[in-house]
Amino acid sequence: MLPVNFRSYRKKLSIYRKSFRSFLLRTEKNEPAGINKLSSAVEPHVWAEVDCLSCANCCKSMTPTFTPQDLKRISRHFNQTPEAFRKQWLKKSNNDLVNKTEPCQFLNLVDNKCSIYEIRPADCSGFPHLSKKRWSEYAHVHKQNIDFCPATFKMVEKMKLLVDGFL
Repeated sequence: MLPVNFRSYRKKLSIYRKSFRSFLLRTEKNEPAGINKLSSAVEPHVWAEVDCLSCANCCKSMTPTFTPQDLKRISRHFNQTPEAFRKQWLKKSNNDLVNKTEPCQFLNLVDNKCSIYEIRPADCSGFPHLSKKRWSEYAHVHKQNIDFCPATFKMVEKMKLLVDGFL
């Protein structure tokens, strides 16, 4: 596993963003046969190449959505009521509870580790949702995440090569 080279990632993103988004839109609307099995097979290869702890861009530039279960679990960890935790750390955005600040208040900026990793929000534990559900159900999420997540970029890159045969 190699550390993320953010300069290289940004350069590749500027070159391939349009092509990858077009691929995602096309495969979302007309799911190729076998793409779900293919994405499950490709995912371990992505993680062999991407070291999240060298990046943490998701925690630095995005915010998870906190579910009521997340709120209860995390507030209990801090010996707070869910309401007190919400008032201290969260805000409403489009009817969702999200962090007030970016980067995430629980991210250690020295080592890119989450201080509440064991009890982190469900949205964080599932991110970047590479092969979580059917491809067509998550292609729209990948379209957003390629701008933030080198693992998502790598997944789409590999999938496009396998499905289309070219970048």
